[in-house]
Amino acid sequence: MQGLIDSFWRAAAYCLHPRVIALSLLPLVIGGVLVFGFMYFFWEASVASVRATLENWRLVESLLQWLDTFGLQEFRSALAAIVVLAGVLPVVLLLSLLLVALCMTPAIVGLVAQRRFPLLEKKRGGSLVQSALASLGATLLALLLLALSMPLWLIPPLVMVLPPLIWGWLTYRVFGFDVLAEHASRDERLALMREHRAPMLAMGVFSGYLGAVPSLLWALLGVTGIIFAPFVVLVAIWLYTLVFAFSTAWFAHYALAALQARRGAEPVAESALVLES
Repeated sequence: MQGLIDSFWRAAAYCLHPRVIALSLLPLVIGGVLVFGFMYFFWEASVASVRATLENWRLVESLLQWLDTFGLQEFRSALAAIVVLAGVLPVVLLLSLLLVALCMTPAIVGLVAQRRFPLLEKKRGGSLVQSALASLGATLLALLLLALSMPLWLIPPLVMVLPPLIWGWLTYRVFGFDVLAEHASRDERLALMREHRAPMLAMGVFSGYLGAVPSLLWALLGVTGIIFAPFVVLVAIWLYTLVFAFSTAWFAHYALAALQARRGAEPVAESALVLES
C-alpha cells in the first residue's frame, strides 16, 4: 500500500514537469488532426444517417413527439449528434491511450529511470513491435468486452462498475508491459505482473475512473457542447492524454521500484540457499 501511495504522489509531481507537458502536445496534435478530419469529411453524413435510422424506430419517434409537446423540439435535432458523439468518444479515449503508449511512455519511463533508478540494469525483455502488438490485442479485446457488456449498462450500479473495470484492465495490460519492456527481462516482467497483479489492476481501475472525468465536459456543456463539438473533443483528447501520462508515470514509479526490490532480494535469496546447503 505504501508503494502505491508513494508512486502516486511522485507521478502527480512528474505531470508538472515541463518535458511531460511538452510531450503531451504530440498526441494532442495527432488526435486533433484525426478528429478534425473525421468532422470535416464524415460528420454531416454520420448525423444524417443516424437521424434517418432513429426516425424509422417507432419507439424513438413516439418519445420525440412526446418531447415536442413540452416544447423540446431542439432535442430532436440534437439527438442524432448526441448518438454520433457517444460512438466517437470511446474511440477518442482508445486513440488517446494508444498515442500515449506509443509517443509518451518510452520518454516518461526514461525520465523516471534516469532521475530515480539510474543504476537499474536494462535487460530489454520487450521490443517496440511486441509493445504495439500487445497494446493492439488488449485494445481489441477491451472493445469486444465493452460491446458485450453494453446491455448491462442499463442497470444503474453496473454502468459505474463495468466500464472502469474494463478500462482498468486495459490500462494495466498496456502500461504494465510498456514500463517494464526496457528494464526487465521477459521472465522478470511476467513474474512482476503476476505478483503485483492486484495493486496494478487497482491502479488501472483508478486510472479508468480518472479517464471518465473528461467525459463530464459534455454533461456540463449540454447542447452547447454539440455546437462546439470539434473543440470540445480536442480539449477532451488533451485531458485524456494528461490522465494517461499520469498513469504511465504512476506505473513506471511502481513497477521499476518493484523491479529494483526484486533484484535486490535475489542475492539475499541465493546466499540463504548456499548457507542451507
